[in-house]
Amino acid sequence: MGQKINPKGFRIGGVFGWDSRWYASGERYSTFVLEDDKIRKSMLEKLHRAGITKVEIERSINKINIILHVVRPGMVIGRGGQGMDEIKHYVTDLILSHRKKMGKAEKKANLKIDLKVEPVKEPNLSAYFMASQIADQLAKRLNHKRVVNFALDKVMSSGAKGVKIILSGRIAGAEISRRETYKKGSMPLSTLREEIDFVALPSLTKSGYIGVKVWICKKSQ
Repeated sequence: MGQKINPKGFRIGGVFGWDSRWYASGERYSTFVLEDDKIRKSMLEKLHRAGITKVEIERSINKINIILHVVRPGMVIGRGGQGMDEIKHYVTDLILSHRKKMGKAEKKANLKIDLKVEPVKEPNLSAYFMASQIADQLAKRLNHKRVVNFALDKVMSSGAKGVKIILSGRIAGAEISRRETYKKGSMPLSTLREEIDFVALPSLTKSGYIGVKVWICKKSQ
């Protein structure tokens, strides 16, 4: 009866792990949650061209481990690791400025950040990667049916069990907004043991935002 739930959130602990792994109490908890959100959003925006799909954050007493899952790791690492150093400085400045706003100023020397880059083996089975590609192509005013059908074929040919894509908004610049659903294969959303990747992203077109939702059901190992 319309009681929707995020497919990934529904399976956390059983199929999926947490993207942020740490423990904190009191005021530190809210500070770390906001910090993680800022780091994740800024990394997804900054490394968009490198095909970033996920950002994992681990914290210990005086150290932050950031694991970047990227389709094109060479673009992130750079020549001789120069790109990694730039990202590390960027994240350090971001955290220090955030803590300063929160009234918890900290010295740069006390903050230790460790960056790791993990290559994505099969990017076409990542819901975030596929949704970002669809959103980019819609913003470039490409035919939405061609874009979506091409994405469906790519996902299924990569070995997925099923895929579902929903577009909603002023599709193709229409005066009245509508919703279009495209499916291929099976999508058992109620089966908890199934590994279903999901993401919702906006695409900013000249007519306004078009919402892009992607579900990918991966084959069980």
